[in-house]
Amino acid sequence: MNPKQAAPTTIDAYIARFPPDVQKILRKIRLTIRKAAPQAGEAIKYQIPTFTLNGNLVSFGVYKQHIGIYPVPAGTQKFQQEIAPYRSAKSTLRLPLDEPIPFDLISQLVQFRVKESPGGFLAVLSAPAQRALEREGITTLKQLARYSEKDILALHGMGPGSMPKLRAALKAAGLTFSKQ
Repeated sequence: MNPKQAAPTTIDAYIARFPPDVQKILRKIRLTIRKAAPQAGEAIKYQIPTFTLNGNLVSFGVYKQHIGIYPVPAGTQKFQQEIAPYRSAKSTLRLPLDEPIPFDLISQLVQFRVKESPGGFLAVLSAPAQRALEREGITTLKQLARYSEKDILALHGMGPGSMPKLRAALKAAGLTFSKQ
């Protein structure tokens, strides 16, 4: 990377700044994120690639000896154990460039971020089900977990076909419906 180059305005331009071996890794990280969050947009924010979905979803940046991935979601305890060797700060993963890149963990990270993102879990629901939750003020999984399944099914526009999707989103975030 040449520090005198103009700041990149696209992810392609960002990737092009690095040696071919690093470009290959970055293209695969980008593809991994795209597969895990196909609905996400792409941008350059703070001069690094950022994927957006109702706000910033995940960013990555190349440094002298590692690739940083931000932010890191809570996920499950198993996920936390898997990312522990790469965690460098509360919300940062550091992937050494001289070690194999854990693309499967990047995919899991992005999937957890989609589920944590405001409206992220809503995107898989029908429009009437989305409106039902939004009218009730439910836009995050933590808010959803405060309700029982019976309460959610009672909302106008919420059908039983949405419940498996909501259960799966809660489970992936380590949450469940309230037992009220």
